This record gives sequence, structure tokens and C-alpha cells, in this order.
Amino acid sequence: MTDKAVIEALKKGDQNALKLIYESNRLAFIGFAKKYSINEDDVIDIYQDAIIALRENAIKGKIDNLKSELKTYLFSIGKYMIYERLKQQKKMRLVEDSSNYIKNKEIFSFNIKNELTDQQKQLHIAFKSLGQKCKDVLTLFYYRGFDLEDIMNELNYTNKDVVKSQKSRCIKSLKTMIFKN
Repeated sequence: MTDKAVIEALKKGDQNALKLIYESNRLAFIGFAKKYSINEDDVIDIYQDAIIALRENAIKGKIDNLKSELKTYLFSIGKYMIYERLKQQKKMRLVEDSSNYIKNKEIFSFNIKNELTDQQKQLHIAFKSLGQKCKDVLTLFYYRGFDLEDIMNELNYTNKDVVKSQKSRCIKSLKTMIFKN
């Protein structure tokens, strides 16, 4: 069933179409949500809320001319809901002013404790020797869970491909520094 056909079925209140969307995306969404610090019960609640929002938007005609895949749209609804839940739980602070974010160097520092393995210590040392742009990109991507578009907006890059290339170069530099030792 095409996305357009599913949207039309949702508009008509077709429960089979709703069930199809729910079941075909559930496991993928749970896997997607694992990168955020949120328990599985909350993830399932959020997924159900996202399905409801998707259905309501279909009924209201808001997604009649959807430019992305239906799954992508559903996941973006869910991602927004995850951010909202984390914000409510104060586990994640969304950054509004990037100048404050970049000036706050504590965000970029790790605490080295005796529990760290030798590999983790090597990673820490290599990370400290990276340039600030690399630190910013890698921290936003791996530590804060930003996607490439979020990083592009946060750090004022021209497009996602530039961010992707920068991230790739930074990872390569990190690997080179680690394997030299």
C-alpha cells in the first residue's frame, strides 16, 4: 500500500490502515528511540501518541501533500515528542543560544575517573587534542543526540553535506590519533 493510499485510508477512518502503520513501524521506532535516555514504557507511550497525531493530521488534511515518506513524518513527530518528554524530565536541555553553548566548555569535557578503560582514556586524550569545530560537531552528534540538520542549524553550517563531511573528517582524525599510540 502506497503512502498516499494509507493517508487516504486514514482519512476515512480505516482501522486496518492504522494497524498497518502501527505494526510496521513500531520496532523501528523503538530502536530509533534507544539513542535517547528514555525508558521503553515512555517510548511506547510516545509512539502511540505519535500514531494518534499522524492519524489526526491525516484526517485534517495536513499531510495530503506530504513531501517525505510517511515513516519519516511519523518519526519526526515521535522525535519531537521525545524531546518534549526529556525536556519535561529535565534530562535534556535544548540549546537556544549557540553562543552560550559554545562558550560553556564544561559540556565538552569528560571526567576521567579510575573506572575508565585504557581505550576510553586514549579516546579522551585524542578528543581533547581535536580542534574546537570537531569537538562541537562530535559532541552534538554523539553526546547530545543531534541529527545532521540540527547540527547544521546550531553551528551555522551551509548544508547537511558539509556537516556530514566535517563529522567524517573528525572521526578520521580521532581514529588516526588513537591508532598512532
